[in-house]
Amino acid sequence: MSLSTLGARRRPIALACVVMIMVLATPPHATTTHVALAGLPRLVLWAWERPEDLRALAPDVGVAFLAQTITARDDGFAIDPRRQPLRVSRSTPLVAVTRIEAGRLLSRSLTLAEAADFASLVAGTATMPQVIGVQIDFDATRSQRGFYRALVGNLRGRLGSHTPISITALASWCAGDRWLQALPVDEIVPALFRMGPANQPFRDLGAAGEWTDRACRQAIGTSLDEPLVLRSGTRRIYVFTPNAWTRASIVEARRVAR
Repeated sequence: MSLSTLGARRRPIALACVVMIMVLATPPHATTTHVALAGLPRLVLWAWERPEDLRALAPDVGVAFLAQTITARDDGFAIDPRRQPLRVSRSTPLVAVTRIEAGRLLSRSLTLAEAADFASLVAGTATMPQVIGVQIDFDATRSQRGFYRALVGNLRGRLGSHTPISITALASWCAGDRWLQALPVDEIVPALFRMGPANQPFRDLGAAGEWTDRACRQAIGTSLDEPLVLRSGTRRIYVFTPNAWTRASIVEARRVAR
């Protein structure tokens, strides 16, 4: 059985697993709420694949949690739903993140049929409790941009205009590479960490919020283990930490977003 066939059969099970984790971690009276992106706080914590207890968060902090990872393979694709518990207050707005892996080991092109499949999987995360928007984390290569456009266009068609779509972006995409302008998304988050010393000029440009592409100026992504001095402003700030969130690291994230 190919992975694409397996992926198709696993979709309901995978999404059910994610929803089960969220149901167990969220108060039973919490409901799914679809609001404009303006309803998402200025500070958002990325919660990756590990147990996280964020029930003590103040209501002015949001959480973007890894809901699933889709990995493209030469013979199809595989879906890995979140398996670790995420505990949040019923007042915490959530963004469901889908990570797409399609790296150098992939020797084939991604197809338009797969773009529709991936869009369906991402759209499914929008129905999870307290999720007000979805985010895609995909380091697409130049040859994968057509696939990415098709994915996002299909996703917009499925979600309509009321569910915000956010994407992370490589810094180079925001510094003169204008292909992002063709994407029907509500927010672009340049990720300014895990970049290496050669990309320091991008970090400086991003910290100042002076991207060539204006669509990249409304949000920024940083990590607590790679401090970034940001100019004050109104940008939404997504903060990552390599370890589980603690009271101390949450305080540190607030300092970043001052």
